[in-house]
Amino acid sequence: MKPEEPDSTRRLVVGGITTGLAGALASSAFAQEQAPAQQAPAQQLPPAAQGVRLINPVTEYPRPPFPRQEQEWPGLANKMNPRPDHGEATYRGSGRVTGRKALITGGDSGMGRAAAIAFAREGADVAFGFLPAEQSDADEVIQLIQEAGRKAVPLPGDIRDENFCNQLVTDAVRELGGLDILVNNAARQRSTDSIMDISTDQLDWTFKTNLYVLFWITKAALQHLGPGSAIINTTSATAYEPPKNLVDYAVTKAGIMNFTKSMVKQLAPQGIRVNGVAPGPIWTPLQPSGGLPPDTLPQFGADTPMGRPGQPAELAPIYVLLASAEPSYSTGQIFGAVGGRGGP
Repeated sequence: MKPEEPDSTRRLVVGGITTGLAGALASSAFAQEQAPAQQAPAQQLPPAAQGVRLINPVTEYPRPPFPRQEQEWPGLANKMNPRPDHGEATYRGSGRVTGRKALITGGDSGMGRAAAIAFAREGADVAFGFLPAEQSDADEVIQLIQEAGRKAVPLPGDIRDENFCNQLVTDAVRELGGLDILVNNAARQRSTDSIMDISTDQLDWTFKTNLYVLFWITKAALQHLGPGSAIINTTSATAYEPPKNLVDYAVTKAGIMNFTKSMVKQLAPQGIRVNGVAPGPIWTPLQPSGGLPPDTLPQFGADTPMGRPGQPAELAPIYVLLASAEPSYSTGQIFGAVGGRGGP
């Protein structure tokens, strides 16, 4: 099965119209102010006359059934069929985080990769963490960041080690020359039918990767973040609608949501915003590498109102918005992207 090629005009819509929930309205107003007197207001023109192609989000991306596939943990995006879209061929920046310095955990694939690509094309230098086994995916991200004319700082290692988390931040700050965007995104997900089958080792792995790291890296980063900085935590729709086979994972994602809301009360007076992103079913390596039962993967996302899973590229504009200065009064918020099912 050949992966669908992303529509090259799509990012004009997602990157332009969703340029920020608030920014889009401002851009529209500006365009109307600049229109010649004899021209009809933009909102009165049909979409084609405005130069914007409306898209159908239901059919824009691959839909189930997908080929049955399995990978060893942690999984690679470049081995998935179809390959996830992280915005490689479609995301177009407009300088919304120019000169900023970002650190992303789990930046080799999934939402972390989509955020890394978008940040770079919006003008930021990007450091990102990943496991050594994910090097081939990370190499692609490095190239994409550099092609955008920005500095890429790859930082391989296992974040379950507190010392490595501290070093990760230290190395990112040194190589970037500072830090003002932190994206806590890396996650461990393992499908287990019964709580009786969740071993202490699995619990420890999931809680360390998803929760302990959140504390360790945020504490280290706060020594460098100043007013105007942004922290973005990736939670999940499972925090609101936990499935029976992801008990430990859903508990950690609910914890990330509450961590986000608690940290706002500490950091808002310092001018540091903290927000979360809660994805629904998104097509990433988490799924074929143990995050779902293999027999259910071909129908992944089919039970959403849109009838398909989301793609990482569809979340990139949310990360950009939250990293930018535009939503300056939005902090402690959880932004969903769930295809119509569950979420904040």
